Amino acid sequence: MMHTVYRGATAALLALVLIAMALPAAAGDKPVVYTVNYPLYYFASRIAGDNAEVVFPAPADVDPAFWMPDVEQIAAFQKADLIILNGAGYAKWIPKAALSQYRMVNTSSAFSDRYIKTPGTMTHSHGPAGEHSHSGIASTTWLDPGLAILQAGAICEALVKKLPDKEVEMRKQLSVLERDLTWLDSEITMVIAGKQGMPLIASHPVYQYLTRRYSLNLESVMWEPGEYPSGEAWSQLEYGLESHKAKWMIWEAEPIEKSVKKLESKGVGSLVFDPCDNRPKKGDYLGVMKANIENLKKAYE
Repeated sequence: MMHTVYRGATAALLALVLIAMALPAAAGDKPVVYTVNYPLYYFASRIAGDNAEVVFPAPADVDPAFWMPDVEQIAAFQKADLIILNGAGYAKWIPKAALSQYRMVNTSSAFSDRYIKTPGTMTHSHGPAGEHSHSGIASTTWLDPGLAILQAGAICEALVKKLPDKEVEMRKQLSVLERDLTWLDSEITMVIAGKQGMPLIASHPVYQYLTRRYSLNLESVMWEPGEYPSGEAWSQLEYGLESHKAKWMIWEAEPIEKSVKKLESKGVGSLVFDPCDNRPKKGDYLGVMKANIENLKKAYE
């Protein structure tokens, strides 16, 4: 009999906890929203405005996809009203942390059937995150503006559930954001129109969704902007250029001059297309993407 009473009390307590999680924020309270990368932070901030406290806690010098938060940072995620995830295997620490399933929002779940698988087991390291591999599922989904719009929509739906009295305002702000992302899509489309077959090299395998969206003829190597490639890396590049006659390499960030000069000697120019997964040193997500488009014009125009 005691076991039955205990189980009943436990079930009732669990139900109360779940109801509390689902309740909208009280009047005057701002829900705290944690995100796992900068694009999601930018989308959530644009949509929520002053109605929520949006937090992206990763340090500026790390790749957020491979960053591992400490105990205090994980505790802050656990206390958040919403945890905005990218999905597609992004933020490798998420499965290892005890986070509430009822507070997490996977912004790419609606298009999980369109994830891009990335074969290969090559590992490398950059920054404090140490060695890692890009095999599995490509995770920079937001580089396809169409998918970024779907992710922003998922964020809006989650915020509306928390702040139903702000629905009209937040949907208007979502509409403005969608218009900006649609503009980015149309601009990139115009830049590369009719030249999709032009060979390109990427310094890193992070442009899969961009490649698919715009039918780019792009192949990737494993180079770092701040490091000079090894002799073996240069030999592999020269071998690849025999069949993939690229005249431009796309970098995640500004490469060192020594690498640029060596590429130029081989007839390959350099341009930056920043995925913007962490905070930019200046400006915001939209500004970075506009700069990326201007950089693409160097190759296509």
